[in-house]
Amino acid sequence: MDLDALLAENPVIDGHNDLLWTARVATGYDFGRLDVGTDLTAGSTPTHTDLPRMRVGGVGAQFWSVYVPTRLTGDDAVSATLEQVDAAYNLTQRYPDQLALAVTAHDVEAAWSSGRMASLMGAEGGHCINSSLGTLRQLHALGVRYLTLTHNANTPWADSATDVPVARGLTAFGREVVREMNRLGMMVDLSHVSADTMRDALAVTEVPAIFSHSSARAVTESPRNVPDDVLESLRDQGGVCMVTFVPAFVNEACADWHRGVVEAAAAEGITEADGARFGPFYDSYRLAHPQPLADLTDVVRHCEHVREVAGIDHVGLGGDYDGVEVLPRGLDDVSRYPALLGALAEAGWSESDLGRLACRNILRVMRATETGARELQQRRGPSLARIEDVDAPGADDQG
Repeated sequence: MDLDALLAENPVIDGHNDLLWTARVATGYDFGRLDVGTDLTAGSTPTHTDLPRMRVGGVGAQFWSVYVPTRLTGDDAVSATLEQVDAAYNLTQRYPDQLALAVTAHDVEAAWSSGRMASLMGAEGGHCINSSLGTLRQLHALGVRYLTLTHNANTPWADSATDVPVARGLTAFGREVVREMNRLGMMVDLSHVSADTMRDALAVTEVPAIFSHSSARAVTESPRNVPDDVLESLRDQGGVCMVTFVPAFVNEACADWHRGVVEAAAAEGITEADGARFGPFYDSYRLAHPQPLADLTDVVRHCEHVREVAGIDHVGLGGDYDGVEVLPRGLDDVSRYPALLGALAEAGWSESDLGRLACRNILRVMRATETGARELQQRRGPSLARIEDVDAPGADDQG
């Protein structure tokens, strides 16, 4: 199989990359100092991502995560998210010959026609809207095209996979968030949320949902992964699970090691949802307890399982590059997508299968989201729901 030709016809659309937060921490968003137009492998701030390696990897579109940590709350979270959005614009504008801003599936394909990579945005964690549908609408107006309903901690309206359950899924306001995302044309991203939140959101959404960077729980037991019954529901409503490469989500020994970190932190009164304290504890634990390694074959197993359960039309890729320090061997940076596609080809995946995985499935979901939004906007206007009303004790459970 000619992988170069395959990727020229079906460039990878990756669902999640944390380069922008790396740029914030390392250089205060100074892309003169962090010049991603050059290969940064041996740079003073080595990253998993830069434009030359994206080209080598056959990447045609990237959802940049406009992530902010859950230690930022309220208006601070909103402001930091806006700074991340601003950074995405600055990154795109700095390399106009290589990147083109995209907010629709048509924009993605137009970027390819001009020889550029499409630059998209996804917001990771519902805390970034501060329980405000008006803020959600303004993020959409700025070009953000998915919202991950939670990060590692619960929001007031949705439970996270890595926090103590409170809502047992979505609250009435959480369901209103999903409906308003549908009306806007913003994809509902269920990575990071609890299994109950996954099921609630899939029951509410009127258009296909996504997992921007999650793998299969039946293969690796992690609360961040997707149970089989949810994969089946995702199939039935047309969504896509974009398989991630995070070692703790794709390799059982790595998952066991991560559980050890969580348990040791809990013994010190620190929860995984407490990012301000868990991060330093994690770094210290790793020095004393070497982390096991995953490799490319682990990711192959997850791709195959998602295809087996959900079907070939419901699998994609969301590497989470620059969101973790260590990647599986063989998938060390964004140049390595051809290695994964080659391994899948050896496992019997056809060119059509690989094209769906690389980009065709998520393009279909983007189009369905856009079409659904146009139809919904004919039926209802912006939601004026407020969390203090909808989730008040005794309020109508349907919001």
